[in-house]
Amino acid sequence: MNSLQAEQAAREKEAFWDGVRISAPTMPGLVAWGAVTGMVMVQSGLSVWQAILMTVMVYAGSAQLAVLPLIVAGAPVWLIFLTALLVNFRFIIFSAVVGPHFSHLHWTRRLWYGYFNADLVMAFFPQRFPLHTLSKPTGKLGYFTGLAMPTWASWQLGSMVGIMLASQIPRDWGIGFTGTLVLLGLTIPLIINRATLAGVVVASIVAVAAAGLPYRLGLVVAMLAGIAAAVAVDRMTSQSAGNDEGQA
Repeated sequence: MNSLQAEQAAREKEAFWDGVRISAPTMPGLVAWGAVTGMVMVQSGLSVWQAILMTVMVYAGSAQLAVLPLIVAGAPVWLIFLTALLVNFRFIIFSAVVGPHFSHLHWTRRLWYGYFNADLVMAFFPQRFPLHTLSKPTGKLGYFTGLAMPTWASWQLGSMVGIMLASQIPRDWGIGFTGTLVLLGLTIPLIINRATLAGVVVASIVAVAAAGLPYRLGLVVAMLAGIAAAVAVDRMTSQSAGNDEGQA
């Protein structure tokens, strides 16, 4: 290894530990959320091995909690996949933001890193590496890994604890409702503009109005309505801003 490679390796290692330190305060909450999700999966009727497989393969707590009622209700597979796709739609945006920084990698490595691209990674990575740093790849892999690996490990640890303890928690404790509260706690801080607020309000109203639809279809309808409302308000806001700039 020459001096340049050694220097780059040292920078990647330093960036890795920076990512670990920055994400560390979020890990206890992530373990708790994973534990709740693990308990809900087993108490919804999944076997221990099915729950373990789901938490490793899906690795998306909001999608897991969203599809569990559909699985319990015996909904069609296509509806379960559609619901998970809609709930995880945000990962397309995550990939669009983070992906260009790793375009120099082989697609298999990009696919591997894409699996670990979670909410907390998205919360921290663009702050250190905004889009104008695309030409400076040093430290990015280390920082991404330092964020992603503790996040993944904390989630899996919490999920496994929840799965193993699920049989010890009485069903009448309402663990499933706890999962709903956790999702609300994660959603509320994300309401940062009018478009997001419109999407949340419209989706909430439609979800209540369509609650009687079979196979929990009201959830899918509410998500689609919320997305449409958010997009519409975002376009109106952008047009209004453009008109103001034009008049100025």
